[in-house]
Amino acid sequence: MKVTSLELSGLLLIELALRGDARGFFVERFNEQEYLRHGLPVRFQQDNHSRSAPGVLRGLHYQYDPPQGKLVGVVRGRIWDVAVDIRPQSATYGKSFGVELSDLNGCLLWIPPGFAHGFCVLVDEPADLLYKVAGLYNAQGEGGIHWADPSLAIPWPIANPVVSARDHVLPPFSSYREQPIPWQPS
Repeated sequence: MKVTSLELSGLLLIELALRGDARGFFVERFNEQEYLRHGLPVRFQQDNHSRSAPGVLRGLHYQYDPPQGKLVGVVRGRIWDVAVDIRPQSATYGKSFGVELSDLNGCLLWIPPGFAHGFCVLVDEPADLLYKVAGLYNAQGEGGIHWADPSLAIPWPIANPVVSARDHVLPPFSSYREQPIPWQPS
């Protein structure tokens, strides 16, 4: 596996080795020894599986209590995955990073605490995400930022996405800036 540090501090792209032939492929998604060797977290408290229909956009979500990091991958379909740095002390505060994750490219994205996360489905078939999270889910400790906030200028690759009622009314980034979460360095 290859681990690349990205331009937003703490964000990591993990490229897994897909071994395949005409019958299909095999990929090792998690190996504690390899994760430790690359300085990745090995203790996760929850595995989540999410399915989204074509044209769906979810996000931007974050959890601060307890702080939650996510190891995101796709087991079916293709998505554009986005992380936004919302750590006020960070040199890349308010910047975003996007990458395609798919069932065939063998990529995972490590999103540490202090980032808002969202994604959209890129193809005319559902996408299944499998992600490990460091920190149990707590509805009272989560927040969100509107996915189309012009100050973030995220270049979403789909037009007219299907967005939940909840995500449609998420506050702008300016609201977050007024009362940011005091994230601890990761």
